[in-house]
Amino acid sequence: MEIAIQAKQLVKSFPMGNGGKIYALDGIDLNIPKGRLVILKGRSGSGKTTLLNMLSALDEPTEGEVSFFGDSLSTMKAQEKENLRRYRMGFVFQSIALIPVMSAYENVAFALRLAEYQGNHDKRIRECLGRVGLLARMNHRAGQLSGGEQQRVAIARAVAHCPEVIFADEPTGALDTASGMAVMKLFGELVREEGVTVIMTTHDPNLMEFGDVVYELADGRIVTEGAE
Repeated sequence: MEIAIQAKQLVKSFPMGNGGKIYALDGIDLNIPKGRLVILKGRSGSGKTTLLNMLSALDEPTEGEVSFFGDSLSTMKAQEKENLRRYRMGFVFQSIALIPVMSAYENVAFALRLAEYQGNHDKRIRECLGRVGLLARMNHRAGQLSGGEQQRVAIARAVAHCPEVIFADEPTGALDTASGMAVMKLFGELVREEGVTVIMTTHDPNLMEFGDVVYELADGRIVTEGAE
């Protein structure tokens, strides 16, 4: 099985006033297989969001190494990491962050422009909005969509440029149960049908059944690992 992302002895620490350190991550080792839905679970403060930021090149570890399809992030320059995030990664957050003055169609179009997508933009936008079940509402602005619909637009936006990995930080945290389940099913479809790797954080135990691989974090460490 091909490994999409690998972390070795990952540490993120912060100095304290008394000369000591506080550890957000404390020696993380993990392998993220390609084409799987991977869940990082844990309570608030467990380190899961910090770990997601390390894996996605949004932050740098104090110690250890992250590799993205065999390429070490620690040897990359800032612009190389920016290119990695722009062209090969997609992001979905709890705070959906759609551009409010734009329609669903325009939000996805904007993402394609940023990623300098080379294909037919109109065709791809319609494909992605159709995938999330919102083609009929593509001309609606964010304020005219429900929370679940907005999050589905955010997912369409994240996958539009055909990234290899999607990072999702508590993507269902602000949604009701039914909308959250719909988002998880959508992630599963993207993994199975488009071969995307999805890495998401959550503290909701009801979502564990959707994960192909589940890592549980506590106090900056992986305490359990479950696989399909």
